[in-house]
Amino acid sequence: MGVTVARMAEDGSLSQSALEADQGSASRAHAQRQFDGLEPLQDLLVKNATARAYAVKAGQYIQIIDVDGKQCTDFQCFSQAKLDQGLQLPLDVTTTRTLMGHSYPMPGLHAKYYDQDMTALIEVVQDTVGRHDAFAMACAAKYYDDLGYPGHNNCSDNFNLALEGFGISGRRGWMAINFFFNTFIDAHGVVGSDEPWSRPGDYVLLRALTDLVCVSSACPDDTSPANGWNPTDILVRVFDAGHAFPTSIAHRLTPASEPTMSRQSAFHPRTSALTRNFVEYKGFWLARSYAKSDPIAEYWACREKAVLIDLSALRKIEVTGPDAETLLQHCLTRDVKKLGIGQVVYSALCYPHGGMLDDGTLLRLGRDNFRWIGGDDFGGVWLQDQAKALGLQVLIRNSTDQLHNLAVQGPASRAVLAPIIWTPPHQPTLAELEWFRFTVGRLGDANGPPLMVSRTGYTGELGYEVWCHPRDACAVFDAVMAAGQPHGLMPMGLDALDLVRIEAGLIFAAYEFSDQTDPFEAGIGFTVPLKGKTDDFIGRAALQRRKDNPAHKLVGLDIGSTEAVGHGDSVYAGRAQVGVVTSGMRSPLLGKTIALARVDVHHSANGTALEIGKLDGQQKRFAAEVVRFPHYDPDKTRPRS
Repeated sequence: MGVTVARMAEDGSLSQSALEADQGSASRAHAQRQFDGLEPLQDLLVKNATARAYAVKAGQYIQIIDVDGKQCTDFQCFSQAKLDQGLQLPLDVTTTRTLMGHSYPMPGLHAKYYDQDMTALIEVVQDTVGRHDAFAMACAAKYYDDLGYPGHNNCSDNFNLALEGFGISGRRGWMAINFFFNTFIDAHGVVGSDEPWSRPGDYVLLRALTDLVCVSSACPDDTSPANGWNPTDILVRVFDAGHAFPTSIAHRLTPASEPTMSRQSAFHPRTSALTRNFVEYKGFWLARSYAKSDPIAEYWACREKAVLIDLSALRKIEVTGPDAETLLQHCLTRDVKKLGIGQVVYSALCYPHGGMLDDGTLLRLGRDNFRWIGGDDFGGVWLQDQAKALGLQVLIRNSTDQLHNLAVQGPASRAVLAPIIWTPPHQPTLAELEWFRFTVGRLGDANGPPLMVSRTGYTGELGYEVWCHPRDACAVFDAVMAAGQPHGLMPMGLDALDLVRIEAGLIFAAYEFSDQTDPFEAGIGFTVPLKGKTDDFIGRAALQRRKDNPAHKLVGLDIGSTEAVGHGDSVYAGRAQVGVVTSGMRSPLLGKTIALARVDVHHSANGTALEIGKLDGQQKRFAAEVVRFPHYDPDKTRPRS
């Protein structure tokens, strides 16, 4: 008698909502509580179809909240010091886009807004939406006049009324940041808009970089989807500069989920001492490159010596219980029954139509104990949904926040780790560890911090991944760095990691695969043993059909140009587009531009001459030739070494 997942929820085990709560629960609790107990210096309700002006001091935080969701709010500000000099220079979105290189600033490196003198006025600290507008002006009387609504209330006139008290001259139309306004520019350069993405309680948190006079509106537009056809209120709160709010962006696991704020990995105290260049990736802040090197130097260290990479953003899903093997055999493309304890296998996770949900590695820790390591939290929800549908006795738990990990990669990686990894007699030593296997041990000796080491990686080199609890992360980082110094080890960021993974032909979500591509089209057909795996699994029939009737194939390209080729560039045979570049790079080792591309099978044979199209695809072309891929070490002799 199996106990289903739904029943287990009644018994106190994990339901889907509990699984989502477990995924980043600490970070989401922080997102919900970071303002609890903080008394705002100002608490301003901006009623719908009005605007309010307010002054803030340098360092203070401005939280702009969409109370009911789907409500646009225009924001503008001025330097108080310049106003005192008689200079009325508002925040300028054109200057900001030029200096930041972004359509609108977001938390991280590209966070600041400037006035026309290029003086930084504010920076974005937190954002739970990630979709705004800085392309157009705040709505003005002329906008409504031209639509046939003369006399309609508008944000520009409301700005004028609100700013009168600060001695700021009125304008017919105000440039502004249009928070929560969902606009876009299409391929023809035309601006369009739709309903905002914001939900009730979504907010943007700003920090004043100088004393400011600010104004915020609650947009009155009821003539378009800009406010979800129902203008509502906006809440503005100002907090003291003494508070420390972390930089973060929100993610939702499913449309119904609460937002989860991005967080730092447990290695951040060490990596942040070596660089300030961080990028948000899958809810974590990870280093792009390091201050005392650069991506090319880090690339060469990986190819010739050894590197250390923080990859804690990988999602870890624990699958345990009597039916764990049955569930995974049903959901993964690989034959899980053949997986031995201590072994790792790379697999695809597919939908019934054959499109890929995710790729990742599966570790078998015991007869009924597995760990799925993928790139997406939704993998855990998907597994749980399937377990519930089948009525299986299995527990599924997200352990991402309990297991952070470093990748130690490169020819010297074994020499770096072997002296500092202790294993008990029933576990293999690091020197004995075979490719795609793992061992459980401790750092240093039998009394050191517990950890697990797998002989896996994402670089195409001999390499390992070290998994530990966050409480031990700094000790592990320090030990690896110290052990690596005689071997030339250096930290490596995501920019260099992208270079080595493209050379090694390793695929990346949303580039080489998506829910519209199957494993064969993504270049990992070896993960689908349709003959060797006799059991049925999700997507099997669709994958058999796709394999028998292939339409596209992932290939390697050598590019006859030194110009940049990248994701999304079109691939042509004569005038016809026959494919698209999924990833491209200038290879330091090979001395040429290379790419991965998904092309029509008719044009996929090695030696086929193709072209990369730039501009409109016709005006500028680069010669390309289909070649064997991976470009680097196609037989994978180096990671096996």
